[in-house]
Amino acid sequence: MDVGARRVGLAISDASRTLARPQETIKVTSEADAVHRVAQRIAELDGEDEGIATIVVGLPSSLDGTPTPQTRAVHAFIARLKQRTALPIATEDERLTSVEAESRLALREKDWRKRKAQLDAVSAAVFLQDYLDRTI
Repeated sequence: MDVGARRVGLAISDASRTLARPQETIKVTSEADAVHRVAQRIAELDGEDEGIATIVVGLPSSLDGTPTPQTRAVHAFIARLKQRTALPIATEDERLTSVEAESRLALREKDWRKRKAQLDAVSAAVFLQDYLDRTI
């Protein structure tokens, strides 16, 4: 998932953990709202046929790898989410994934408003794919 102050982008992989795809973007009003709504969605997805093996959260940092204020916010989000789920939570570097997601979306969608609505979920799919490629 790509955690932001106003939106959380969700992506999911297939059961074989080979291919990541965007799932949805959840609009949120606060960190507490984000944790609550994401925990609910995780429970729903985990209850489906294949369930969820691991939650992967994008960890933002500056280009040189140093933490940013958003890095601390994501760590706080993860700490609160751990109180709501027993599933393992991993982090994945999300540097430049929004840029890559935007370029992928621009190839098929010319309207920037429609791209913006999909950007967080596509960004989550980009770093989820990186995680899958690295861990399998």
